[in-house]
Amino acid sequence: MLPQLPQLRRDQFDNLEKHTQSGIEFVERYTKFVKERSEIEFNYAKQIRNLSKKYQPKKNSKEEEENKYTSCQAFLSTLNELNDYAGQHEVIAENLTSQIITELLRYLTELKAERKSHFHDGRKAQQHIECSWKQLEASKRRFERDCKEADRAQQYFERMDADINVTKADVEKARQQAQMKHQMAADSKSEYSNFLTKFNQEQNEHYYTLIPNIFQKLQEMEERRIERVGVSMKTYAEVDREVLPIVGKCLDGMTKAAESIEPKTDSKQVVESYKSGFEPPGDVEFEDYGAGQSMKRTVSETSLSNSRGEAKERPSGGKSKGKLWPFIKNKNKSPKQNKEPLSNRFNEFMASKPKMTCLRSLRRGGSGPEDFSHLPPEQRRKKLQAKIDDLNKDIQKEMDQKDALTKMKGVYEKNPQMGDPASVDPRLVEIAMNIEKLQYEVQKFEGWLAEVEGRLPSKSDPPRRQSGLYETQNSNSSTVANNCAQDRESPDGSYTEEQSSETQDKVAIANTPEFDDEFDDGDEETLPTIGTCKAIYQFEGHNEGTISVTEGELLYVIEEDKGDGWTRVRRNEEEEGYVPTSYVEVSLETTAKGAMTYI
Repeated sequence: MLPQLPQLRRDQFDNLEKHTQSGIEFVERYTKFVKERSEIEFNYAKQIRNLSKKYQPKKNSKEEEENKYTSCQAFLSTLNELNDYAGQHEVIAENLTSQIITELLRYLTELKAERKSHFHDGRKAQQHIECSWKQLEASKRRFERDCKEADRAQQYFERMDADINVTKADVEKARQQAQMKHQMAADSKSEYSNFLTKFNQEQNEHYYTLIPNIFQKLQEMEERRIERVGVSMKTYAEVDREVLPIVGKCLDGMTKAAESIEPKTDSKQVVESYKSGFEPPGDVEFEDYGAGQSMKRTVSETSLSNSRGEAKERPSGGKSKGKLWPFIKNKNKSPKQNKEPLSNRFNEFMASKPKMTCLRSLRRGGSGPEDFSHLPPEQRRKKLQAKIDDLNKDIQKEMDQKDALTKMKGVYEKNPQMGDPASVDPRLVEIAMNIEKLQYEVQKFEGWLAEVEGRLPSKSDPPRRQSGLYETQNSNSSTVANNCAQDRESPDGSYTEEQSSETQDKVAIANTPEFDDEFDDGDEETLPTIGTCKAIYQFEGHNEGTISVTEGELLYVIEEDKGDGWTRVRRNEEEEGYVPTSYVEVSLETTAKGAMTYI
């Protein structure tokens, strides 16, 4: 039985070692699962944030202007709530990492060390009992050998004592040898007995004390491991549960934003934004072509037929004969018509559209005249009022800075050790000049605003005839015509006030999509190079007529600055456009006229 007991104990230790190792591997696998979940939450939050950022309105864009509508505001609120929603998923990822992953990794280190210690104690106890077992086996074999040798010595002595031919000395020697062997056998028996008693005690302590204690510690270790996994799983659920109230608030915010949409308010804002201020046209009078009535049709000043007839009588010559400039109005106005033929309604309808600004200004990326005269009256009034408000805000800022600097100067005058009062004077002078400029701008825009408000029809005024309305529009648009008079030239520099029949035809189709391409490509000649320039800053040409340049790029100058801050350049035969003069260093070629090179 003794050889079987250590083998049985060793088998159970092997099984326990495999089981505890599988438990550690389970904890490691669960930790890896939580770690991957944390990474998913973090990446999800990152993608949600990027999505929210992608659809945020960009500054100085059309989307930013549309934010005044409740539907756009609701969408913006939804994006903000979505950003907070992404933040809660980041909280989940952080809590999973700090409360589960970090703790389990630390616990795994402790668990492996504890398991190693317990199995080390078990192997040590195993080695000790095996050593005792080997000593017992050795003493037993030695006792067995000594007993056999004592029996052989006794038999030899008896044979020697019975033989009469053997001397007495040989018999005595055999007797002494037999006695010595019996003594050795007795000593081996005593030693074997002692080892057996000792082994039984150690074996009893091994199986009833040491091994049960080690097994108990391993059992407690496994129970703590299982309990720790359960706590981690509970924490895993609680991490999600903690953010649910905030996630619910985010969703409530999205719902509230959706409920805040007011279609009527948005439609009113659209009406307010695009309200033109023009009066509706009057009734169309009946034109009698019966007997005795004149068959000559009365035409208004905007009639195409009238313009064509006049054009036939006018002689044309010079470059203006081949150049078309559709934005020039006829200087000779016909008297106000008492009747408005139906044939003129189309012409007057076309004329009632908002006037275009100078083509040169549009090609150079301009945003229209400073007085917004290219806009309908109502829209012009709003723009002017907004400009005045902005200028007043700038004036208030300058006044606040002036007051602060004045107080600072007073402090310096009372306490010279804090600073020199004279150091503030240049800044005060600069601020005073800025205030004076801004006040001048305010007066200018207030004058334009008063002009617009004086011309806007009141709600109590009776509607006027369309022909009279068009005359008023012509007088209102005279400012635009005067402002654009210097720029009203054909692309090659020619200028004309004459209108041929071909010009009138192109005026009639000026609003068609094909007109711009035909006018730019077909009528504009390639300008010669008059110098070179080098870009000192990068310029992104987003507006029509401009060209993008990079810092340090060399370009050809084809038209110098006319005083409006733009220079026309060419990159190759097909790419040309306008760039800000302050963004380039220009070197003009010296010509026979004595032109000077400048930078």
